[in-house]
This record gives sequence, structure tokens and C-alpha cells, in this order.
Amino acid sequence: MRARESFLAKDVGEALAQRLAAVNRRFERGLDLSSRAEVFEAIAPLADHWTRTSLSGGALVADEEALPFAPSSFDVVVSALSLHAVNDLPGALAQIRAVLKPDGLFLAALFGGSTLSELRTAFAAGESEVTGGASPRVMPMADVRDLGGLLQRAGFALPVADSEKTIVRYRAFSTLVADLRALGETNALADRARHFLRRDILGATLAAYANAGADEDGRFLATFEVVYLTAWAPHESQPKPLKPGSASVRLADALRTEEHSAGERASPKQ
Repeated sequence: MRARESFLAKDVGEALAQRLAAVNRRFERGLDLSSRAEVFEAIAPLADHWTRTSLSGGALVADEEALPFAPSSFDVVVSALSLHAVNDLPGALAQIRAVLKPDGLFLAALFGGSTLSELRTAFAAGESEVTGGASPRVMPMADVRDLGGLLQRAGFALPVADSEKTIVRYRAFSTLVADLRALGETNALADRARHFLRRDILGATLAAYANAGADEDGRFLATFEVVYLTAWAPHESQPKPLKPGSASVRLADALRTEEHSAGERASPKQ
């Protein structure tokens, strides 16, 4: 299929809105971190008052790594397709945690490690073939398991991280490039090459892409992995895990098996 302009932003907005709507609570003050218009349109009805940030114009200009808000200012913080590009993700998560009120909700969507894996591999193969080396063309992105750990490290309670993958088939490489530009996902790496992409490198990259990253119809495949993060600012009312050894029911009884000493095999009760 041919991808729609900013198609992922719209899909992510709908997914975030569904997650927010599933929470049995009305949020009063919300903070939207640099979301695109189509994302905010989907989540706007779910809080009474919103503060919106942006990296440039149109809203409060602020960076996720330096939030200009007092502690415990918001009931909910939402970030859509921006946190994967910050320099200090653990620090940004800690700041988001700080501006949430106790029992406040943090909800985010960001690109995960499988995103554009085909393009990353093709660039590496093509540039290595022509120049003998490769410069970073696609930024590295975090794995879903690592992101769950970062939420805990930042002091969040009840963290959940899950991911969804979408594979898009493109008739032309130029259409993929146009979609990435529409999403604002051009190369932002500080160590990227500062000159224009050479024709011979592009040609070798397209050949590598067609060889390893295309389907049987010759269309370019592009994987987009979106990781959704859900976590809460700690509060005494939240459920807490039991202490080790405090269980009142034996695991063997719950599983309907006989308990045996180490080295012997358990068998189900008849």
C-alpha cells in the first residue's frame, strides 16, 4: 500500500486516546509534549486544561530535557513520537516524573529499535561498498525492554511498555523519504555526514535495499515499531507487590502439582 502523509502520527494519536479513555478518571491538568496537531486532536477531549510545548513556535517553547514547570503540576503527561530523539532519555523521564502529581499518569509513544531496520542495513551495506566505511544515517532507538527499565529507574510506579510493529510497502524509495520528512524524522544525529548524499552511495544503497529489504513485488519494506509507555507517579493508594515469603497459598497447590525435592520431576495430580 502507499503510505499516507503523517499516517503514523494519526494512528499513534488514536492509540494514545484509547489508552487514556480506558483510565477511569477525569484529568484536570494535562501536559502535551511536542505532539503533532493530529495527535493532540485525538487526546484533547480527555483533560480539562492542557499546556502544550513545542521545540519551536506555536506553543510554549520547551525541551523535554529542561521542563520549565514546578513539581507536581500536572495530572497527566503525554508525549507522542518525540522522546526517541532526546539526548538524555533517562533525564527527560525523571523530569516528567517530577512534574506529575502523585498518582498522575504518564503516557508516551516513541519509535523502538526495529524502526527502519531495512533502511539502516541498506545504508550500511551501500556506503561500506563504495567508501569502505559507513556514517550514521538512521538514529539508534531503544528496545522495549530497556524502556521499561528506564521507567523504573526514573521513579515511576506500575510501569508498562509494549510495542506495535507496522510494515509499510513502498513502490518508490522517494515516497519513503517523503513520509519520513512529513513525520519530521530526518537525520538529527550530531555525528551525521554534513555533505549531501553522493549519487554512487545512494545507488549502492538502493541496490542493497532492493536485494535484502524488498518483497517479491520489488516494493521497499519499511518497519515502524512504536513503543507505548504507561506509568504512574507513586502514591500510597496504588497496589504494591507482596514481600517475598508472604504468600498464603503454596505455588504447588495453585498449579495442582505435587511438591518434590530438587532433582525429582513433579507430576500432575490425577
